[in-house]
Amino acid sequence: MPQKSMKGPILVPVDFSSHSEAALLKACEFAECPRLPIVVLHVVHDPGGMPSYFSKIAKKKQLVRVEDVAAEIFDDFIKSVKKRNPDNKQLKKISTMMVRGIPVTRILQVAEKIDASMVVMGSLGRTGLDYVLLGSKAEQVVRQCPIPVTIVKSEPVISE
Repeated sequence: MPQKSMKGPILVPVDFSSHSEAALLKACEFAECPRLPIVVLHVVHDPGGMPSYFSKIAKKKQLVRVEDVAAEIFDDFIKSVKKRNPDNKQLKKISTMMVRGIPVTRILQVAEKIDASMVVMGSLGRTGLDYVLLGSKAEQVVRQCPIPVTIVKSEPVISE
């Protein structure tokens, strides 16, 4: 099968963790040389297909759609990554996308839809019983994705 050329965007699925931030920064490095666009994706997990709500405390208690809360957290995540990396030119050019569904399925669908050149995503790197019980979204994407996938882990935080 012929090799796909690197022309499409780099897809970076995020869950707002430090591993996601590390993956986004690594994608910025990858995007610099071939000048590829970056699409940052968050999938609002939707196991049942029903609208989900969170109770949000503002001035008064109110119900808020899960998508609205996720959009706010997504926006805060992107702003904080940009604030911590003000000299990163690639971060200034990213586009974002939020979809609802089962994460692995939606990541694969979005990668195909945007004709992504590669996927760069963070992984916690669970092992043992956690891995057996929970599985790994990153591993599932690696196994099922027809384009290159790079898995990134964040640097460990050392407390003093």
